[in-house]
Parts: sequence; C-alpha cells; structure tokens
Amino acid sequence: MTTIPPAGRFFLYSDFNCPFCYALHERLQELGLLSCCEWRGVQHAPHLPRPMRPWEGSLGAELKHEVVVVQRLAPGLPISLPSGKPNTLPAIEQAAALLQRDVRLGMDFVKRTYGAFWCEGQDISDPHVVKQLAGEGFTDDLDDESLVIAQKWETAWHATGQSGVPLVVSPDGDLLVGCVPADQVKSFFSGQA
Repeated sequence: MTTIPPAGRFFLYSDFNCPFCYALHERLQELGLLSCCEWRGVQHAPHLPRPMRPWEGSLGAELKHEVVVVQRLAPGLPISLPSGKPNTLPAIEQAAALLQRDVRLGMDFVKRTYGAFWCEGQDISDPHVVKQLAGEGFTDDLDDESLVIAQKWETAWHATGQSGVPLVVSPDGDLLVGCVPADQVKSFFSGQA
C-alpha cells in the first residue's frame, strides 16, 4: 500500500549514489518543483562498501553505462564518471539530522552531496567528506530521532512496492518512477493541483 503524503506535499525518495536521482533532483530544481517535495534519502543498494572501492569489469561498465544514459536524459547536466559507488547511509543520516533542524540547511547539504559525488567523485561514505559537506550544520553525534527518521523514510519507500529510485509519491498516492522528461514531470505535478 502506498503511503499518502500530507496535502500538497510530494515525497521524493532518492539515493545519493544513483545518477538518475541526481538528474531528477536537478530537473525538479530547474522546474521550480523541488520546494513542493519532501526529500527522503533511502539506500537502494545498502550493501555498498565504506569506504568506496573502485569498480572494475562489468560493474565499472554498468556505472559508465548509467552515466551515459543520464547524459542522454539530461543533456547539459554536469556529471562525471566516479570510480565506484559508496554506501550512502552516513550522508542520508546527516541529511535527516539537518532537514529536521532546518529544511534550507538540509537541502543545501543534499545538493552539495550530489555534486560532490557526481561532479567531483568524492567518497560520500567518508565521515570527513560528510562533515565538510555539512559545514556549520554538521552533527557529529546523530541523535536517535535522526536515525529513526532515516529508518522511517526507508520503511515508507518499501511500502510503496517500488524497489527503485528516484521515486516521487504525490499527495494522492500516484507514483512517478525514474528520471523522466521535463514535460512528464510537469504533467505529474500539475495533475495534483
């Protein structure tokens, strides 16, 4: 059963190490729709290592293919091929802490984290990198509430019945799955007016 967002709010389920999530995040921002969304970080690949390890062979080819597909879906999006994909739980938990304290501060961290990974190839599973990205808002000792929030995001995402990201859930429970063209994004959001 799909979790219905509060009236007027869209839930955006996203993972920092997914290039399609990064592309949709930037598209929503360009369209002025990101402010309609409650960003919720989830791990679509919780098995990924800390620290990040370089991907070679078929995994490296898969990562390169994902970046090429995103470049076709979002021409002009600044994106570079990272050496691998990191575990994103530290960054997601930091985002939860920042978002509960101050939404603007939290969303600035989300944007910087996407850029740090997809443009600079930084290992966002590294606590020092997360601390640098969080800046003055960094919370070294995450409180239980932040950890519970991150777990609730994960549980609500699983409750949608979808296993992929990005995923947007409308206030009516409709789903927008994947990084879709701008016209489809606009149509999805305008259909909820």
